[in-house]
Amino acid sequence: MSRLLIALAAALVLAASALAAGPPVQADLEAEIVCPTCKTTLDQSNAPIAVRMKTYIRDRIAAGDSSAEIKSQLVDQFGPGVLAEPPKRGFDLLAWLLPLGAVAVGAVVVGALAVTWSKRRNATDDASVDDLDPELEQRLDEELDRFEA
Repeated sequence: MSRLLIALAAALVLAASALAAGPPVQADLEAEIVCPTCKTTLDQSNAPIAVRMKTYIRDRIAAGDSSAEIKSQLVDQFGPGVLAEPPKRGFDLLAWLLPLGAVAVGAVVVGALAVTWSKRRNATDDASVDDLDPELEQRLDEELDRFEA
């Protein structure tokens, strides 16, 4: 019985999220599509082709097309360069992985430098204490004893 209630609750949550998503929003699509003329997103462009593309998007939304369908139709017409976000497959995957790789390499380099600097600093501190003149060390101990008393 409890499994049935859990399954029913999950189905209701999924249905509510599907209804909440609703149709694609034109402003979202305009931010994801690039104008072929000026190479900026449609929401920032007023070029004649961008105006026609915005009208096309509005008409396709009114016809009930999904965001994926509209993007696919625009890619068919203008090519993959019309997408503001490169696809996450093939050679275009480098556009996603190279920045992450650069950040990872940078973090490793900074970490290695920090460890090196820390060891060098500790070695310098230890050497300066060991190199103290015995007379000076005795005088320092006497002064500290007098200060603590």
